[in-house]
Amino acid sequence: MSLQIGFVGTGGFTKFHCNLLAKMVGVKVKAFCGTSLEKAESLAAGWDGAKGYDNIHRMLDENALDAVYICVPPMAHGEVENALIERGIPFFVEKPVGLDLEQPSSILERIQAKKLITSVGYHFRYMDSTERALAALSDRTIGMGLGYWMGGMPRVAWWRKQDGSGGQFIEQTTHIVDLMRYLMGEAVEVYAAYGSRVMHLVEEGVTTPDVGTVTIKLASGAVATLSNTCILPGGGKIGLHLYTDKGIMELNNEGLKDSGKGTVFEYKNQSNPYVKAHEAFLHAVRSGDTSGILSSYEDAVKTQAIAVAALRSATDGVPVRLV
Repeated sequence: MSLQIGFVGTGGFTKFHCNLLAKMVGVKVKAFCGTSLEKAESLAAGWDGAKGYDNIHRMLDENALDAVYICVPPMAHGEVENALIERGIPFFVEKPVGLDLEQPSSILERIQAKKLITSVGYHFRYMDSTERALAALSDRTIGMGLGYWMGGMPRVAWWRKQDGSGGQFIEQTTHIVDLMRYLMGEAVEVYAAYGSRVMHLVEEGVTTPDVGTVTIKLASGAVATLSNTCILPGGGKIGLHLYTDKGIMELNNEGLKDSGKGTVFEYKNQSNPYVKAHEAFLHAVRSGDTSGILSSYEDAVKTQAIAVAALRSATDGVPVRLV
């Protein structure tokens, strides 16, 4: 019997995930909830038997859903998660999990009380190259990490507003923060400097910084610096470089370059990390076995804590302790 799946959000990521689910056996997309009925129904029209809604409670009342995917901007979290927790419906939520730390922490308490299955879309964890890097690090000592998310400003109005996206570090660079945690361990202190150099002069309504650098102390004693910008006219560097006692490991969304003393090995990702994330989540929904989920909501809140601490540090001009 097919799993009955609902979606909240009608943007590009909902369409992206739906197209991946369409290729999977035993999955049926049944319902879409959007900010308007028109948008939800327009998207539902492309899926046999699916219906559109503008209210999460009505969607859940009218459909016996096995799981729901939440693909909404950072400022739109809260009501949807709480509605799903109340009904005990597992959910997959795209990153980040919110604008701040207070709301996700409250949601997490309710998830834990219900022992609800959750997964968060930190797909870098599911890359073949990340798995290989993690294995290789078992006999290496990481000294430091340098991470990057360099590019242009996404062409959506909410992204350029601080109260819409939370800023680039919370909305985009969170992927690199999470990858750093996964490979380097937990953070204990954050110090950040942000600036507004270009975008507020060339685009209307920009209230987010467009450059930033965040220095992080890790519990292991290692340090990391993660930098981002959205001022570039085109694409730029995205990834994480690890400096170890046996050489440099460079990870990006295509693969891994591992450079040692007189050796260079390159590994290209063979599988789709988004598909692997879906498979792990849906397997957990069917079986209760969550071992394949690499980023639960509980884990994602730890990543969120670093990103929120960075914003606070940049605002106050002082380091922020996490523990």
